[in-house]
Amino acid sequence: MTGFDEKPQPYWDQVALEWARTTPDSLWRKHSDRVNAALLADWLPDRPDQRILKTDLFDEAVGEGLLSFLRLRARAVVGMDISQALLRTSQPSPSGAICADVRRLPFRNGCFDVVISNSTLDHFGALQEIETSLCELQRVLRPGGQLLLTLDNMANPLLALRNLLPFRWLHRMGIVPYYVGVSCRPVELRKMLARAGLEVAEMTAILHCPRVAAVRVARTVQARCATPTHQRFLLWLMKWERLSAWPTRFLTGNYVAVRCVKK
Repeated sequence: MTGFDEKPQPYWDQVALEWARTTPDSLWRKHSDRVNAALLADWLPDRPDQRILKTDLFDEAVGEGLLSFLRLRARAVVGMDISQALLRTSQPSPSGAICADVRRLPFRNGCFDVVISNSTLDHFGALQEIETSLCELQRVLRPGGQLLLTLDNMANPLLALRNLLPFRWLHRMGIVPYYVGVSCRPVELRKMLARAGLEVAEMTAILHCPRVAAVRVARTVQARCATPTHQRFLLWLMKWERLSAWPTRFLTGNYVAVRCVKK
């Protein structure tokens, strides 16, 4: 039984406005963006004629985000988010950004070549909601199109323990800055993807540094140190990503990352 209950749209509007106003953890967000961009550099095909959907714009509202990178590899990048407030604060703004729920996508069948969903589906209260979302993402992909997905990794024992505890406790202690929902282990994710009609091509784990401690250190470095120290700290954080090549990667990675193809 998870200690998390799904949050409604007004909650995410409130989070978006508060983060846009205070821009907390900007140094940590730079690291997160770099990890995601490195993954996409390996997995995203370089085809200037392709059409990409990004399923949330939180990265772009609170940091540099990924849109500038994505636009180098696509004819069009469509962004969506459940929060209208977040759409207004994301920069740079994607073309045709819309407010939508990933469980009920307002797009026709097969209209995207690639869907990028980084840590979007791990904010629901039940695994069934993840399955529903995967079916929708599969629906809007063309045959042979790719889904590049990251989710909280429940094979990491620290994350599994976190999800057993009530959100209000974790939030009060500063362990989670906003609502986090259910997720699954890599083996369970494979089964859900198969049921949704998606074939796994590659699977790994990313963001291996101890996240709670690293975020707190990043806040101190951001507040007290000059830019050269910021850069050295970011380089040190990236060294943790070497663990992605280890056989123990799913025990240390904060996210499971998967590249899959529509059958």
